[in-house]
Amino acid sequence: MLIYKQTDSSLVRISLKGLLLFGVLISAAGISPAFAASGGFMAQPNSMDANSSMGMTNNTTPANLPPPAYLVTNASGNSGTVVSMNTATPGISVATDKASYNDGDKIMITGKTRDYLGDTPLTLIIRNPVGNVVSINQIPVGADKTFSSSLTAGGALWQAAGTYSVYVQFGGQERSATTTFQFSGSHVGAGNTIQVDGTNSSVTYTITNGKVLDIKADTNSKSLIVSIQTTGDGALTISMPRTLIDAKKTDGSDDQYFVLNDGQENDQFQETTTTNTDRTLQIPFSDGTSQIEIIGTFVVPEFGTIAAMILAIAVISIIAISAKTGLRFTPKV
Repeated sequence: MLIYKQTDSSLVRISLKGLLLFGVLISAAGISPAFAASGGFMAQPNSMDANSSMGMTNNTTPANLPPPAYLVTNASGNSGTVVSMNTATPGISVATDKASYNDGDKIMITGKTRDYLGDTPLTLIIRNPVGNVVSINQIPVGADKTFSSSLTAGGALWQAAGTYSVYVQFGGQERSATTTFQFSGSHVGAGNTIQVDGTNSSVTYTITNGKVLDIKADTNSKSLIVSIQTTGDGALTISMPRTLIDAKKTDGSDDQYFVLNDGQENDQFQETTTTNTDRTLQIPFSDGTSQIEIIGTFVVPEFGTIAAMILAIAVISIIAISAKTGLRFTPKV
């Protein structure tokens, strides 16, 4: 199709097809036509009628608009959502009340989180200088996004001196932090020995921030009941002969003990040493605890083996004497 337009001196032959192709190429290159006005409308050339079918509207997008959603990737890798992340605010912080501690000192650990996750607990792990876990616990985070925990430094797992680390994690790795403190080391000696009431067996123990009053065996619950008096949060480390109390599975392998502090389950205890003759537990307790019960699957009867042997010997002796002297027990007529 050809369009002819009269000018002063000649006819200008314009190819409509070529004009359209030129416009497409300009649009693809992202170049605004030279005749487009910056004011949001198209200036009409003198040679074109503003009301003709060739009129155009400027739909150029302002430069300050955000990019389309499909060009944005959020923190989780999903496209379509613009996520604002304040990287200047850490997810969690943690600190101890002192930089160094001695054996038996109380350690206070506090911190604050950026987010509140309802009933989700915070995990707290303390490691000794060689990286072994000496304490692990889950503690609640308050609605004010703060947390705190306390424990007593010392015991069989705290013998190494040096730098100990405190690691906290709340909901995920993005909310984790670490701090350190110095510890002089725990000097665990041979311990104290006490006889278990109602038996002929003894146990060896050490205790921090408290003292053991007595220990007795309970055959009905297959347990040892330890009465203590505390002066603060501490830990009881007790070595028990397998002949006194043990915890076994049906196949004969070792099972875990069950520990109660004042009737409440204590799942923070650890079995620190296991041999063919003894098993040693480290049991933390809070200030004010008066009784620790260690439950197994077997406990020596209150009427011990030696007492049973003495009774058997006495019965045999009576029978022998009766046979030799002709002593008879005859009912009265």
